[in-house]
Amino acid sequence: MDRIDRKILSELQKDGRLSVTELAERVGLSLSPCHRRVRALEESGVLLGYRAQLDPCALGLNFSAMVFVTLLEGDRRAVEAFEAALIEIPQIVDVQRLFGEPDYLLQVITEDLPAFQRLYDERLSTLPNAQRLISTLVMKRVIENRLLPL
Repeated sequence: MDRIDRKILSELQKDGRLSVTELAERVGLSLSPCHRRVRALEESGVLLGYRAQLDPCALGLNFSAMVFVTLLEGDRRAVEAFEAALIEIPQIVDVQRLFGEPDYLLQVITEDLPAFQRLYDERLSTLPNAQRLISTLVMKRVIENRLLPL
């Protein structure tokens, strides 16, 4: 990956809706070489895809919580079952497996506190192999969806 590839990625991070023509102009390439580079970045897995960034509050999703999860067992089968169960809960929008304790950090978004409580009681507290859940409420988002430093 060279300087031009990084510039292509930087521009696409800022605006994934750029046409190849606009992108080529911004990075100083002609259309065909720019298109080849974008395709190569997609095929190599560096460029994972394109998607719209949505405002949760505008969609009525005004409540956010971080949930720390400690597992009862750490063997492969137990971890796989736990992670498979997480995938089935659409309100969990980000999951990070951690070293040490706790084992996982979940970001959960719901409409409001009562919706979070229902989700917690009905789904989160019944996750397979979950020993302990600790929740903390998000007061304010300071940095989110930050562009990668290229």
